[in-house]
Amino acid sequence: MPVAFLTDEQAQRYGRYTGEPSPAQLARFFHLDDTDRTLVTQRRGEHHRLGMALQLCTVRFLGTFLVDPTAVPSGVVTYLCQHLSRTNPACLSRYLTRPSTHHEHAQEITQRYGYHDFHTPSVTWGLLRWLYSRAWLTTERPSVLFDVATARLVEQKVLLPGGTVLARLVAPVRERVALRVWRRLATLPAAAQRHRLQGLLEVPAGARSTPLERLRRAPPRVSGPGVAARGGLPCAGGQ
Repeated sequence: MPVAFLTDEQAQRYGRYTGEPSPAQLARFFHLDDTDRTLVTQRRGEHHRLGMALQLCTVRFLGTFLVDPTAVPSGVVTYLCQHLSRTNPACLSRYLTRPSTHHEHAQEITQRYGYHDFHTPSVTWGLLRWLYSRAWLTTERPSVLFDVATARLVEQKVLLPGGTVLARLVAPVRERVALRVWRRLATLPAAAQRHRLQGLLEVPAGARSTPLERLRRAPPRVSGPGVAARGGLPCAGGQ
């Protein structure tokens, strides 16, 4: 399934920091409450405490864990260091010395905070139903559906899959909805109306173009008679 609708900008910002979070975002996603502090302060070593705090806030903000958990804007590090008293930002480099620790911390955060794996059947099916309903009720482009699906996954505490995986889920949903709409529209005209519509696609004897091609050209006058002069349109009830 082609996913050409995904822009370069969308691909680059998906599951990544694209700059410093705003003050409002820092207050919402990077504030450590009592529960967060209890979890973080159980770690031995300030680099482990800061590293785990970064992972916790990153998954809360982005909806995913980073391959390099220290690849965050400097403002985020400074903000968390202020919340973790007497923490030196320079200690963060030591968090990279034992990669297995990153995975252990990520697993503990996932379990304690109720994050879900995207590939769980109930999760994927729930997103598909939500996307289908939204696509049916709106005319949003696939690129917009991709962004709102990403936001919903973050809101629902579902760990983001790869960008291509999500794009391949969105594309066929929009296509199935469009096909359903066209099938419903195709059943609306009566037999006489369908006959007249079919006639718009046929070249009459002695003519060089179909009535539909003539209708595509602007009428000499923007009025009912002007349109009729171009070949007419099928009327309601086949009249």
